[in-house]
Amino acid sequence: MLDTIVSAFALIGRLDGDVLSIAALSLRVSVCAVLCGGLIGVPLGALVAVVRMPGRGAVIAVLNAFMGLPAVVVGLVVYLLLSRSGPLGAAGLLFTPSAMIIAQTILITPLMAALTRQLVEDADRELGEQLRSLRLTATQRARILAFDARFSLAVVVLAAFGRAVSEVGAVLVVGGNIAGHTRTMTTAISLETQKGDLPLALALGFVLIAIVLAVNAAASGLRWHAMRAYG
Repeated sequence: MLDTIVSAFALIGRLDGDVLSIAALSLRVSVCAVLCGGLIGVPLGALVAVVRMPGRGAVIAVLNAFMGLPAVVVGLVVYLLLSRSGPLGAAGLLFTPSAMIIAQTILITPLMAALTRQLVEDADRELGEQLRSLRLTATQRARILAFDARFSLAVVVLAAFGRAVSEVGAVLVVGGNIAGHTRTMTTAISLETQKGDLPLALALGFVLIAIVLAVNAAASGLRWHAMRAYG
């Protein structure tokens, strides 16, 4: 076990090509998924928070429920959509990084929307009456309230990134874990452990833990900054 740990740190220390390429792909896929999920989930959550409409409670319930979407189910749905016999099969996206981005986007969008909805709704309790007195539209109110909660929303984005980068089920189903093409840190750890290449698996595990710790540190820093700036 000690030899495996030493070998893993040696791979990281000499910037092993496999470790770097796998980590780089994981980060690229997860960052793209967070950007896509944020463009959909943040505006959606903000609008749900300020618009009073029939069925709003059902929409909130669905968003909250979908926060816990099983990753393998998301992967299966995307696989069916992108397979040759599926409606999007002609695009040829299956077993590509694009398919992995789509799967992760579907996985984290409800999370971002539900958390954004709660944050904006909390801000609306304090500022909503004043904004409505100015006869602003729902879109304008949502934009102002989202900006007011921007530090908390940044934490939501970081949480979504942590969920995406540590996810294995969906990317394994739609990516195929192809070496040098769709192999991410989580899928590589699973494969290399099964193959018996424990130093590489452990090195990737250390890199993944370091990324998750950095994300959590950034989230804590943002919360501290918001508390210091706004009390």
